[in-house]
Amino acid sequence: MSAVLELTWDRVDFDRCQINLRNAGEKTRKGRATIPINDGLQDVLLAAQKGALSDHVIELAGGPVKSIRKRLSAVGQRADIPDLGAHTFRHTAAVHLAEGGVPMSEIAQFLGHSNTATTERVYARYSPAHLRKAAKILDFTTPKKGQNK
Repeated sequence: MSAVLELTWDRVDFDRCQINLRNAGEKTRKGRATIPINDGLQDVLLAAQKGALSDHVIELAGGPVKSIRKRLSAVGQRADIPDLGAHTFRHTAAVHLAEGGVPMSEIAQFLGHSNTATTERVYARYSPAHLRKAAKILDFTTPKKGQNK
């Protein structure tokens, strides 16, 4: 969440359609990705930039937002999602990518994971294609190449 709250407009590249979540010179244990901007997000960001009062993409009354934990919690309570937090959105995005058949290596890059082991451990079970090859091999009702039924 801090990567998003610390994001400034100079790291939103509308020409290349990407957002660099890394702070220049910052050393952090967590990976921060450079992510693509889709058409819908581009429209929202362009509109937000026109009304911006500060250098921060996420702002309140012209200044950076330090935390959204309380507000997310309140929204979660109203929506009957008691554990709603910033990680919920990250997890949801990763699950949608996995369900859409995006390879784990690409999901790992999108999330800023340094290797795919974490991504595979947490999100592989959401990919419908995850075990499809194994299931197909065990389908003895379909002739395999070079075999007659």
